[in-house]
Amino acid sequence: MAEETTAPAGAPAEAAPSPKPRKRVAKPAAAAESAPAPSKSKETTADAAKDEPKVPKRAPLAPPLRTLLAVRRTIDGRRPVFGRQAANRYFRIGRDGAWRRPRGLQSKQRRHYGYRPKIVRVGYRSPARVRGMVPSGFLPVLVHTKDELDGIDARRQAAIIARTVGTRRRLVLEEEARKLGIRVLNPILKPEAEA
Repeated sequence: MAEETTAPAGAPAEAAPSPKPRKRVAKPAAAAESAPAPSKSKETTADAAKDEPKVPKRAPLAPPLRTLLAVRRTIDGRRPVFGRQAANRYFRIGRDGAWRRPRGLQSKQRRHYGYRPKIVRVGYRSPARVRGMVPSGFLPVLVHTKDELDGIDARRQAAIIARTVGTRRRLVLEEEARKLGIRVLNPILKPEAEA
C-alpha cells in the first residue's frame, strides 16, 4: 500500500507537474499541393488595381481656396456655442441644441448683455467660396443608387451614402465608387492605404 501524505490545513498543496507541450506536426504534402498558388492571386489583384482609377484623398484645389479652408478652420475654432435662451432651465428647450432667436422685450440675451450667451450673427459665418465643403476640399453629394454615382465629378465632389441604404447595397455602391475613382466619405470598408 502506498503511503498517503496529508498536508496540514494551512499549508499549500503541491502543484502537479504540468504536461509537456505537444509538438506541431507538419501538414502532409498532398494538402500543400491542393492549396492555390499565392503568386497568381497577387498578380490578378495587381492587374485589377492598375485598371481602376486611383481614389483621391483630397480635392485638387487652387491655392486661394486652400487658404480659405485654413481661414474657415480658424473661424470654426473661434465661433462660440450658440445657446438658446433658458436652455439650462428647461429640458424641452435645451435637449436638441436647436437655435431660436430671443424675442422678449426685456430679454438680456437679445440686448447683448455680456454674461448671456452670444447670438447668431452674420459675422460668425465661414467664407462663401468654401461653404459646404468638407475639410478635404470635396463637395459632398448624397447618394442612394448607382445612377446617382454616375453623375458625380470625381475631382470636385465626393459621395456620402445615405443612411437609409442597407449594408448589402452600400457595399455594392462602395465598390462601384472605387471603380469610378470617386471618394466615399462614410465607407464601411476602408481602403488598405488608409487603414
